[in-house]
Amino acid sequence: MAELYRRFGGGLATVFVGLVFLWLAGMVLAPNVMMIDYALRPNLPPAQVGGPDDVYSLDNILYLAKEGVHRAIFFKTVWASAFVAFATFVVCYPLAYWLAQHATPGQLGIALLALTIPFWINEVLRTLAWYILLAFRGPLNAALLGIGIIDQPVRWYGNAGVLAGMVYAYILFMLFPIYNSIESLEKAQIEAARDLGASTWRIHWRVVMPHAKAGIATGCVFTFMLAAGSYVAPALLGAPGSRWFTEIIYNWFFEGGDWNRGAAYALVLLVLCLVVVLATLKLARVNLTDVAK
Repeated sequence: MAELYRRFGGGLATVFVGLVFLWLAGMVLAPNVMMIDYALRPNLPPAQVGGPDDVYSLDNILYLAKEGVHRAIFFKTVWASAFVAFATFVVCYPLAYWLAQHATPGQLGIALLALTIPFWINEVLRTLAWYILLAFRGPLNAALLGIGIIDQPVRWYGNAGVLAGMVYAYILFMLFPIYNSIESLEKAQIEAARDLGASTWRIHWRVVMPHAKAGIATGCVFTFMLAAGSYVAPALLGAPGSRWFTEIIYNWFFEGGDWNRGAAYALVLLVLCLVVVLATLKLARVNLTDVAK
């Protein structure tokens, strides 16, 4: 804050700070306060709003604990989102290490361009591309049939399709934090570990990963939160047996017309994301300042 005032002067810095607080109040705080208010109140006809029955309670939140199907979908979403974060890390870590430590400037530019160009397209269109790819008569089945791996087309829609689509959709949110962390690692440290006889696996486990823990934690947090709150991928790539928790929230709001119960479910998901963020940062021994860097 002091650096901002010193750099831009009192007047302009005050304007910047004011705009930031206005944005936080209007786009972050107010919607969440309204969501909490809706979640703690019953769904009543307009004529009864503000009446004796309009009291705060935990009924909407406790309904999730009583509804076995919704509870099962909620926990499935939690574990599946954690799996998406883990799978995305497995895919991104080798690529991030190669880009940060071994790629030439030309290779780095080409790789980053190839990775980012597809993300200039809207997420819905990118998910529709996966829908076409995984279709019953789509390119994937055609290729597998041509190679002889399968004898008949496979219906890929469902949990596998949703997870694959999410890993692709959120790959950059894992790749760039890890790449930024590994890039600052001196190559001399890796060479020293290799000269001392450390294996490749031990070098990564004892040298590279501890150095990049802030980027790894940030990528895992981003990916988990985006996967848990995703709606497009489950709606397009999922099947009746692979429903996502966000689809239930959507149904409460726009099909069931019960905004209060939908807000309660959304509040539970928000609390879950906050718990995961804090737990991940605690386990990785990373603070918010490291994440911001």
